[in-house]
Amino acid sequence: MSETISIQFSRQVVQATRMTPEELRQELAIHLFQQGKLSFGKAREMAQMTAWAFQQLLGARGVPVHYDVEEYEQDLAALKELGRP
Repeated sequence: MSETISIQFSRQVVQATRMTPEELRQELAIHLFQQGKLSFGKAREMAQMTAWAFQQLLGARGVPVHYDVEEYEQDLAALKELGRP
């Protein structure tokens, strides 16, 4: 069972940023991803975006996706289990 918390901002803060609450959530997700505080999946979840849309957003901002050798090897193993080359 997952638990959620809410972060509240005053209307004045939201207005000062000239961003929607959704944009603020996305900015926070991007920042935490860049800092290595959230994985791609968790940042995407926080941003409430599909993997493809979040990838596009990161690309538009010039944010590289963290993808190391260990993750690559895990992906290769998963593909082999699925019978794919």
